[in-house]
Amino acid sequence: MDWVVQKATELGVAEIQPLATTRSVARLSAERSVKRLEHWQQVIISACEQCGRNLLPKMHAPLDIMAWLQQMRAATNSKFILLPEGAATLQTQAKPQGSVVLLIGAEGGFTQAESDTALHCGFMPIRMGARVLRTETAAVAGLAAMQTLWGDFS
Repeated sequence: MDWVVQKATELGVAEIQPLATTRSVARLSAERSVKRLEHWQQVIISACEQCGRNLLPKMHAPLDIMAWLQQMRAATNSKFILLPEGAATLQTQAKPQGSVVLLIGAEGGFTQAESDTALHCGFMPIRMGARVLRTETAAVAGLAAMQTLWGDFS
């Protein structure tokens, strides 16, 4: 997660929301969660210093995916979920007019209930080519693709 937080910061994200999914390996107690948040905040600060960014992204406390998806139901941002069986790619999507939410699963992927709930909450299923990517690779690849297509890489 440290590496993902660092690279997401360098790639310009505005917010990071860790999620606990059914297939998440790490399970943090409340005490450990507070310590991890403090640690991730330091990772963000270091990444901002390294890349010359002067605006820190917001690091949210970990949430259960189902609770977070219910919060996202009413959100009007462009919402994408990376799924190997997704029918669309980022290149086929129109340039979003506002902010973008990119949902990436745990190492074992989403359960059917998690992905179905995300789709019912307005997430567009996107695939990242013919390969199934590790979580950290999917995060960086997805962010870099969005920056190339719609962001400040062009």
